[in-house]
Amino acid sequence: MAVSAVGGKYTVTEDMCPYRLVLEHVTSRWGVLVLIELLDRPYRFSELRRAIGRVSEKMLTQTLQTLERDGLVHRDAKPVIPPRVDYSLTDLGREAAEQVRSLAMWTHRRMDDVEQARRAYDEART
Repeated sequence: MAVSAVGGKYTVTEDMCPYRLVLEHVTSRWGVLVLIELLDRPYRFSELRRAIGRVSEKMLTQTLQTLERDGLVHRDAKPVIPPRVDYSLTDLGREAAEQVRSLAMWTHRRMDDVEQARRAYDEART
């Protein structure tokens, strides 16, 4: 099934479709967590890594660079010793983060239903 983006310019079935790539960036495992965390306030890299937990330095760096390239995250490098870099959301990033947070909150609210569905599925298979 092909889904057209606004104006019909892109379809999600096209390889390397910009719409699809941004969707993947925003909804990736670490992208979701970065966006939600940055809704609260700007973070330094090490603070953000601790707040998210279990993310490698490499993956967090890649995620931040990807979200920065997409215009969702702002990187503010201050020319001081030691270097200080703060990450925050752009207006576009804040909009995306609010959408992602809504999905995360829905997941939290409906987790009991999901677990019940999983049990029913597993019981039907055994």
